[in-house]
Amino acid sequence: MGIGSYDPHSIEPAWQDQWNEHKLFLAENGSDKPKYYCLQMFPYPSGKIHMGHVRVYTIGDVVARYKRMQGFNVLNPMGWDAFGLPAENAAIKHDTHPADWTYSNIDDMRGQLKRLGYSFDWTRELATCHPDYYRWEQLFFIKFMEKGLIYRKQSPVNWCPSCHTVLANEQVEDGLCWRCDSVVQTRDLEQWYLRITDYADELLEWLDKLPGWPERVLTMQRNWIGKSYGSQLTFQIEGGESVDVFTTRPDTLYGATFMSLAAEHPLVEKLIEGKEQADDVRAFVDKVRNMERMEREADTLEKEGVFTGAYCINPLSGERMPIYVANFVLMGYGTGAVMAVPAHDQRDFDFASKYGLPLKVVIQPKKGDKIVVEELTEAYSAPGVLDNSGQFTGMDNEEAKKAITDYLGEKKLGKPTVNYRLRDWNVSRQRFWGAPIPVIYCDECGAVPVPEKDLPVVLPTDLKTRPDGRSPLPETESFVNVACPKCGKPARRETDTLDTFFESSWYFARYTDARNETAPFDLDALKYWCPVDQYIGGIEHAILHLLYARFFVKALRDLGYMNYDEPFESLLTQGMVIKDGSKMSKSKGNVVEPSEMVQRYGADTTRLFSLFAAPPEKDLDWNEKGVEGCHRFIGRLWRLVEDLVDVIEPSAACAPVSGELSAKAKEVRCKEHETVRKVKNDLERNYQFNTAIAAVMELVNDLYLAKDELKDDATGRKVLSSAVASILTVLSPMVPHVCEELWKAAGYQGMACTQPWPEYDEKAMVRDEVTVVVQVNGKLRSRLTVAADASKDEVEKMALSDENITRHTEGKTIRKVVVVPGKLVNIVAN
Repeated sequence: MGIGSYDPHSIEPAWQDQWNEHKLFLAENGSDKPKYYCLQMFPYPSGKIHMGHVRVYTIGDVVARYKRMQGFNVLNPMGWDAFGLPAENAAIKHDTHPADWTYSNIDDMRGQLKRLGYSFDWTRELATCHPDYYRWEQLFFIKFMEKGLIYRKQSPVNWCPSCHTVLANEQVEDGLCWRCDSVVQTRDLEQWYLRITDYADELLEWLDKLPGWPERVLTMQRNWIGKSYGSQLTFQIEGGESVDVFTTRPDTLYGATFMSLAAEHPLVEKLIEGKEQADDVRAFVDKVRNMERMEREADTLEKEGVFTGAYCINPLSGERMPIYVANFVLMGYGTGAVMAVPAHDQRDFDFASKYGLPLKVVIQPKKGDKIVVEELTEAYSAPGVLDNSGQFTGMDNEEAKKAITDYLGEKKLGKPTVNYRLRDWNVSRQRFWGAPIPVIYCDECGAVPVPEKDLPVVLPTDLKTRPDGRSPLPETESFVNVACPKCGKPARRETDTLDTFFESSWYFARYTDARNETAPFDLDALKYWCPVDQYIGGIEHAILHLLYARFFVKALRDLGYMNYDEPFESLLTQGMVIKDGSKMSKSKGNVVEPSEMVQRYGADTTRLFSLFAAPPEKDLDWNEKGVEGCHRFIGRLWRLVEDLVDVIEPSAACAPVSGELSAKAKEVRCKEHETVRKVKNDLERNYQFNTAIAAVMELVNDLYLAKDELKDDATGRKVLSSAVASILTVLSPMVPHVCEELWKAAGYQGMACTQPWPEYDEKAMVRDEVTVVVQVNGKLRSRLTVAADASKDEVEKMALSDENITRHTEGKTIRKVVVVPGKLVNIVAN
């Protein structure tokens, strides 16, 4: 009885309908089963899925299906990160509304994902641009305001002139907008900020409690938080002002010979007021503020500055120090003011050399020649002992750090302090397509939060976007003009919208109770499902999204909305998809459309290649021959089952085999159980799908070689039936459609995806004979079949008498024979 030819385009939609009809992938809140929350980072609805999507969602789908087969109640949801600039810009380009563009794209992408057979619970689908979703983050915003976690201030911000909006520091890449690659400018704007720095220590400490996260990501977050210990010192300025500096080197204070300020420092304008160089300083400030941030941080930056005409006093030496504005000093670190010690800091050395400023050596090596300032060709930054440092001269420089800080503390001019690279999160955006910020401005009452009963503040969907990208909200009177909730007088709405990372910082919690109309989520549902057991997504989100999500959980926990500390127990960051040596992108013209692959080969082949071509954490090199190879393997599996369908005994599926087994049957039985063990181990250890698939391929090949001998024997047929069942079961999470079709054709009961994960039997893996590889000087020369319990001496004797080995050792002296029982013999001869 034949089963017909393999046609993925009829098989795959049919089985997808079956899964939907039986509601196999719905997660149950509060089930008695152990829970497993598998989450992949939700996509931006651009209109088409790409191979990067295919890779991450296939990985996640295998994990979800595998855990279901292990008896877990699995939550595997899907939604859409739907607000943001790309939709707005695309809508402008196509003369449509961002909402129409977005929802149309969602429909298209949902269809593409369903065609690939992913086991998502679509009943929990969400879109962040829907008022039913963003009403709750508006509530969170208000609660953050009440707690003092949100504040408004005017400060220099990153401004994209093309996108007409502010960017967070994390959204500036090499000085360019992360979305459009425009050069980012610096502007002064009044913006809303989240006090993420209030949680800096906890965010840092909890990185040591996330063993399921890649070390690379943990390191990136530690570096971004950037905790450093030092001292805050106060320098008096001639004329009555003072300036604070943060330094990790108070031991070098006697060597400070000038002060450097950031161009954005608020004291600059005061210091130059009425001075003859004021215009020159302002021109320099404008130049520096428009430089790329990364350029200002680069070690290769040519150090430039301008003298303000003002002086400060060194709090230890009492010396008069000129104050400069310098292009390499940033407001984003410390206080935006640097005590310049050119003899012991290379940037200060370069600056002092350029402008003829004095150097003073105050740290000498513990051993060797004494440093002479006239002979310095670069700054000396190594440890040593203090010199030219008053009462601290001769002290070890590490001891001097504390001693000098304590001394200045007694004079109210210094104190120990901790500094962070992390800055508060700017959440204001000046574009239209985003969640409205729920604040009303009143001349009498100031900034007033929208009352909770009036939420959501709905983004108008009938407004026309502007060709230049500017938001239409500020000029929409029906949106802006409103009564003050406190006093009832005329007031105006905030027209900025929220940064889209605000939405993606809590979406995983909404999935647990996505249809709740009275709360963002139910606490019992949240307690049951969270934290996420396995989170999967790109390394590019290691800082932006992951840090914000961690902050949100901690902040909402403290507000009583959550009952756990970290959002994601384990994190898998998959590699990129590479073609022709570059990441797939439209600009490079190297994009392979998944829909084309599905049309040519089917969903299962597309899925299999994305799993087999590389380990998940590595980049995947696109290879058309590799895709064809995966398609051939599925065809080979199909033909194997077709050839055996008349002899398969469904009752023998993954079951013990009784009776005397022939040598061939024992070998196949052993290989079957070794494969089941291998696949399970590879999935449990960092999801090494490629090696798991390779093991199944080997078993398929072995069955091809053994099937003719085994199918004529009753016991052999049971062995074949069990082995085929094991193959289809362990492959089911990876290529589910073809496995379902073959499972049904073979007469096995139920569906492949609902079977329990097969157990391997240690006894079945005990071999009577094993194959031993024999090498001469490390090169493969022969293979031996020996008794599994053969001694080392017996194996060595057989190897040395092997015809191939004697030929390759003829005329040579055998120096050493190394025997690894059951595996190999290596003969060293010369």
